[in-house]
Amino acid sequence: MKNLFQITWRLAPVLLLLLVGSVMTARAQGPKLQMDQLDLLANRASQTVDVKLDERLLQTTWKFFSGKDPGEARIKEVLKGLKGIYVKSFSFENEGEYSQVEVDSVMSQLTGSNWSKVLTVKSKKDGQNIGVYLNMVGDQITGLAVLSLEPKELTVVNIVGPIDLEKLSELEGQFGVPDLGIEQEKTKKP
Repeated sequence: MKNLFQITWRLAPVLLLLLVGSVMTARAQGPKLQMDQLDLLANRASQTVDVKLDERLLQTTWKFFSGKDPGEARIKEVLKGLKGIYVKSFSFENEGEYSQVEVDSVMSQLTGSNWSKVLTVKSKKDGQNIGVYLNMVGDQITGLAVLSLEPKELTVVNIVGPIDLEKLSELEGQFGVPDLGIEQEKTKKP
């Protein structure tokens, strides 16, 4: 019995570290994706776009949009509640410059319980593969991720914060956010 107590006492710090580590990992799997592992692709890319607007920078940017111009007022309204906009896009001269390992480093984060894939676009003609994911807490959208794979291009967009999908189209073409086709879908509806 004494040996069991000594062994348990020696393992307590290890168990405590494991518990703290698992809590930290669970906490890190929120709407903000970890994309720094993709930075190595910049060495192989012919063009790189890297946007990192955290909440503080978004608030500063928000102040530059006047409410007088209707377009700027709409963008200002969308930015107001966001916690971050993160974009990494790499264009390559040749196909096969990025691997499935890089793609999986992002995809593995999108398989959590709060992430749901809401849209898939695949084109055999040009090899394009796009996935749109929403991070939901209850009925509130807390994040959006877009993963666009093309033979010569890899793009990841991550928008963090409460998102109104109707207003999101205002960010297309701004801050490195590509055309998501949201406005087109709204105009197709009767």
